[in-house]
Amino acid sequence: MKNSNQLNYFIELLLDIKTRSGMKDFLFGILTSKEIEEIPKRLSIVNLLKKGIPQHEVAKRLRVGVATVTRASKELQKGRFKNS
Repeated sequence: MKNSNQLNYFIELLLDIKTRSGMKDFLFGILTSKEIEEIPKRLSIVNLLKKGIPQHEVAKRLRVGVATVTRASKELQKGRFKNS
């Protein structure tokens, strides 16, 4: 992966944040409003897929494209999101 040093730096920054308000402040400082809205939605996609909800139903419920749900499904198949 390109920029793995930058990714590791970012991860360390996140791990160093100890409070909810600190995390909120950090996220609002580096992300756009649209990006802030998308993260919880993507987590909802993962959670619904984990419950066995079909991809088209997930897309319909959350008003997202099927391609977005398919991407999350492929990541689940790779074994990601074990801790979410």
